[in-house]
Amino acid sequence: MTWRVLAAAAAVSGCSSAWAQLIPDRVAQRFAQFARDFDKKYADDAEFQARLAAFAGNLHFIDAENAKGTNTFHLGVTEFADMTADEFGLNYLGFRPSGKTWDGLPHLGTFKSSGAPLPASVDWNSKGAVTPVKNQGRCGSCWAFSTTGAVEGAYQISTGNLVSLSEQQLVDCAKSFGEMGCKGGAMDSAFQYVQQNGLDTEASYGYKGLGSICTAASGSVGIPKGVVTGFHDVTAQDEQALMEAVAQQPVSIAIEADKSVFQLYSGGVLTGTCGTQLDHGVLAVGYGTEKGQDYWLVKNSWGTAWGEAGFGKLLRGKGSSGECGILMQPSFPVVSASPGPAPGPSPPSSTKVFQEGAQNIISV
Repeated sequence: MTWRVLAAAAAVSGCSSAWAQLIPDRVAQRFAQFARDFDKKYADDAEFQARLAAFAGNLHFIDAENAKGTNTFHLGVTEFADMTADEFGLNYLGFRPSGKTWDGLPHLGTFKSSGAPLPASVDWNSKGAVTPVKNQGRCGSCWAFSTTGAVEGAYQISTGNLVSLSEQQLVDCAKSFGEMGCKGGAMDSAFQYVQQNGLDTEASYGYKGLGSICTAASGSVGIPKGVVTGFHDVTAQDEQALMEAVAQQPVSIAIEADKSVFQLYSGGVLTGTCGTQLDHGVLAVGYGTEKGQDYWLVKNSWGTAWGEAGFGKLLRGKGSSGECGILMQPSFPVVSASPGPAPGPSPPSSTKVFQEGAQNIISV
């Protein structure tokens, strides 16, 4: 039975093989289903066996974590279940602190807590200030997606127009601002690029998932030059300050996401499972409480098959650097109150991406 299941999975993935080692039926069946669900294709038998081995290890981890009965989160077979944690980190992360001083940057000061009363919950997605979840693919461009998400939200709140902006433009055109395309980047310096250049719509400058020649001049303007007037950092390790910032608009954050629990997260409030070695840029779009557990609501850039339709919840109230380092380097753009020209409608979702391995990304 096991051999037939493996043969079926190999056929789904485009391989045919004689197997040197058998695995339990349960694992083989779930791998065959995984290959069908995510249309997985492997180059040869060696790659297929390597992916199967990684899947078997991840499945064991998923089942062990879910069986604990004490976690406030649950794991599942995501699109990345056939990768080791190291492989995942090399391909799907990409936050790289710029290390620059603020001289010459549109840095408008540090956003500090005022102690003002706050709503019990905030969700900018339900308020219409968040574009559909996108997919960065095998490119370390998370920083670009966090940047566009923050600008999209600020622009919608300021003008009433929600427009999906081009991450590909940042990947291709922001190298002179210290960004490295698919090899990593930072949100603060990307805000500087947008302030000086504006951004095209995603519909006119579509995402490829790899670096290319800058063609910003040929796209349709989504955010005009000068509409983003600068950005604020949020006081580090100050939960109240971040809550106040998120209550007024979506905020770019950097977290550590190179752990298996993040790779295989499928829902609930993620707690006590990641560190503070920042390697991934995401977007804080709200906060709330679920089953007595306070959380931050974040929009990721790994497609809708990850987490809760592309969103995740991180523990709120941990103190110090926060869960996964969420309180360490938050920042958000400032958009002028004067609306620019209303662009066309946002596309329903991100385009399919090509594959390119990202290198030199911070990882543990």
